[in-house]
Amino acid sequence: MDLKVFSLSKSYGTQKAVDGITFEVKSGEIVGFLGPNGAGKTTTMKMLTQYIEPDGGRIQYGEQTGYSDLDVRRSIGYLAEHNPLYEDMPVMDYLAFCAQLQGVADSDIPGRVRAMIVRCGLDIEKHKKIGELSKGYRQRVGLAQAIIHNPKILILDEPTTGLDPNQIVEIRELIKQLGKEKTVILSTHILPEVEATCDRILIINKGRIVADGTVADLRKQSESRQIIHLSVEGASQDEIFSSLKEVPGVVSVDPIQKSSHKFEIQSNSEEPLNKTLFRLCVQKGWDLLEMTPLETKLEDIFRDLTIK
Repeated sequence: MDLKVFSLSKSYGTQKAVDGITFEVKSGEIVGFLGPNGAGKTTTMKMLTQYIEPDGGRIQYGEQTGYSDLDVRRSIGYLAEHNPLYEDMPVMDYLAFCAQLQGVADSDIPGRVRAMIVRCGLDIEKHKKIGELSKGYRQRVGLAQAIIHNPKILILDEPTTGLDPNQIVEIRELIKQLGKEKTVILSTHILPEVEATCDRILIINKGRIVADGTVADLRKQSESRQIIHLSVEGASQDEIFSSLKEVPGVVSVDPIQKSSHKFEIQSNSEEPLNKTLFRLCVQKGWDLLEMTPLETKLEDIFRDLTIK
C-alpha cells in the first residue's frame, strides 16, 4: 500500500511542530525518517498512524484518504518510541490480545502468535511475563505486536533501542524482509542503521523536509565537501596541524591518533583537496605517506542539513 502525504501540518499552541510537509513512500520501500530531537519526527509518525489528527493537509493510504477509518488503522502496524506494554501479561497472551484488538479472526490467532514468536526470536521467553523480560526482548515483543495482524504499512520508531549487536543485525534483517512486501517507515538516531537498512532517506528539520533521496543522492548534493585521510612526516604534529588549518577551504582538521601524524581533513573548496595537499607537502618538504579520499559520511550530511 503506497503512502502519500500532502502539505501536512501540526501545531502545539504557537509552536509549529510540522510545517506543510509532502512526501511519498511506495509499497516495498523502506524509508529512513531522520531528524534532530524536536524536529517533528514523532509528531509526523503519530499523524501517519492516526494517533493524532493534523491541523492541515491530508494523508492518502493507497486509494483511501478518510481519517479515523477503522480499515485504514488496521492496515497500519506501529512500534512507538517508548513501546508501551502490559507488563503483567505473559508474552503469548499479550500477542493474542493484540491480534484480537486488530481484528484477526479467532481461528487464526494461535497461528499468528506462533509465527510472531518465531519471527521475532521470542521462543525462549514466550512463557514469561513481559515485566520479567530484558529491554531487548521487550523491544522484540513490541515489534511482534506491530506486525501480528500482517499490516500493509509498518511505522517503526527507534526499533533497535536496547538491543545488543547480534539482536540489531537480526532485527535489521527482519525489517529488510518485511520491506519486500510492506511500506516501511523507520525512525532512528543510529545513522549506520539507516545505511544498512533503508532504500531512501527523509530528513526533517524544524518541521520541514530538508532532504529526500538515497544515501548516494544525498552524497551527490554534498559533493562540495571533500574528506581526505593524510599521513605525513617531516615536522611535529603541532606544526603539521597548524599548516593544514591554514589551507584555503579547509573547514576541519582532526588528528586520527594523538601520537601519530595522521589527520582527517575536510574542505568545502571547489579546488580538488588532494592536489592542494600534495602541493603543500612539496612546499613544506614533508614525506607523504598516505593520502586517501573518503566518501562524505552520512553524519556530516545530516549535520549540514540540520545545524542551521
